[in-house]
Amino acid sequence: MKVDPDEVVRAHVWVKGRVQGVGFRAHVEYHAAQIGVTGWVRNVGWSTVEAVAEGTRAQVDRFIEIMKSGPSISRVDESRIEYEDVTGEFTGFGVKSSK
Repeated sequence: MKVDPDEVVRAHVWVKGRVQGVGFRAHVEYHAAQIGVTGWVRNVGWSTVEAVAEGTRAQVDRFIEIMKSGPSISRVDESRIEYEDVTGEFTGFGVKSSK
């Protein structure tokens, strides 16, 4: 089966590690806007950041790489990605309140 880089997909991403107090959400928000994905990012607890992104497969793959690397002073120890049904509910990308 051939993967279509223009197919629209939705990824729900969690990263754990040193991701609080290091500008992680701002970093993700900035790069999401550059890539062109829609969705949101937020803190969950003290060591986890969660995000949802919709866009083409190529855009979302790039977004996932940004989430896994984070800003230079962060450290991502583990990540989890779940692909979900696309909803088209987002008009942009933003930071949501912490969970």
